[in-house]
Amino acid sequence: MIFRGKPCAGTMSLSEVTSRIHASLVKKILFNTLQFLVFLSIGAIILYLVFRQQNAAFLEDCSLRGIPHSQCSLMDKLITDFRNARFGWIGLVLAAFVMSNYNRTMKWLILVRPLGYKPRFINGFLAILVGYFANLGLPRMGEVVRAGLFSKYEHIPVEKVMGTIVVDRVVDILCLALAFGLALLFEYDKLWGYAVENANRGGSISNHWWWILAGLLVAAVSAFWIFRKKMAPTALYWKVVKIFAGFWEGILSVRRLEHPGLFIFHSLSIWFLYFLMTWLGFQAFEPTAHLGLQAALTVFAFGTLGMVIPSPGGMGTFHALVIAALTLFYGIRGDDAFSVANIIFFSVSIGFNIVLGLLSLILLPLVNRPAANV
Repeated sequence: MIFRGKPCAGTMSLSEVTSRIHASLVKKILFNTLQFLVFLSIGAIILYLVFRQQNAAFLEDCSLRGIPHSQCSLMDKLITDFRNARFGWIGLVLAAFVMSNYNRTMKWLILVRPLGYKPRFINGFLAILVGYFANLGLPRMGEVVRAGLFSKYEHIPVEKVMGTIVVDRVVDILCLALAFGLALLFEYDKLWGYAVENANRGGSISNHWWWILAGLLVAAVSAFWIFRKKMAPTALYWKVVKIFAGFWEGILSVRRLEHPGLFIFHSLSIWFLYFLMTWLGFQAFEPTAHLGLQAALTVFAFGTLGMVIPSPGGMGTFHALVIAALTLFYGIRGDDAFSVANIIFFSVSIGFNIVLGLLSLILLPLVNRPAANV
């Protein structure tokens, strides 16, 4: 005899489960798309405002020289400047960029090995390149993508990988501070005068935001600590504990470095190569080719701040700060500063990152294919 019972009230049919999964995926895709469009719009708006400001100055200069506005176009000048760029120097920028990522990979592996793993160099290198590519879509998304890919192909818990990436970024902040310190040392008169003049512009707002974020973080950690006993029986509690434990273990890996000297060498080499990329970019454009290493150091420090501010790859913010440094400190015309900022930005942040990022996405599954059984 066959008994046919009714399905339980709490169960769902296969079609309902599929429908819910589909709806969840659609929501996630829409949310990520919206985020991408928001950040892209912010970057595009800043870039447009920079262009509009430089275009107004360019037209005013044309008027002073008696050139009709109909024969004066900043966009035409920008296209001409790109065509006349010295591509051999841009090739050297690419070489320095690739070498910096070699150093970053070596530095990262030194952090991962104390955790008891022996990751492959190729997976770290390709994951970093994909991370840069992801940052073009959503700022700071690159770290998450980098950690996820490395965790997937090296079979390391993702929270431990994220811990090492946090250490990596903290060291980057220290190196950026060192770059600013050196720029201030060599260009003290220029930078200190500018800092004093602009000390009170916008500082209070940014400081308030930092205090608000710090307060929220402290409140969240305090709440978790106060209610930990009540939360202890739940699976969510232990999941959070596991994540933080792995995250903390990744951070503490810096205390167990096998080669601290090599770690420092690779850390400094990354930023030296970043600085070198700025100077090489100057050589690719005639109006900035005469600028020396001190100027490159200052513009590099300013431009890096523009890359840190959340916008896709530093779009707009990088341009604004590079133009400010070149025009305020080194007498470069605004339209020429706009051109060199675009030559550096679109060759490295856009061109190199897109090509190398897509290539890395293709190569990662290929280099990790299981060997065929003979």
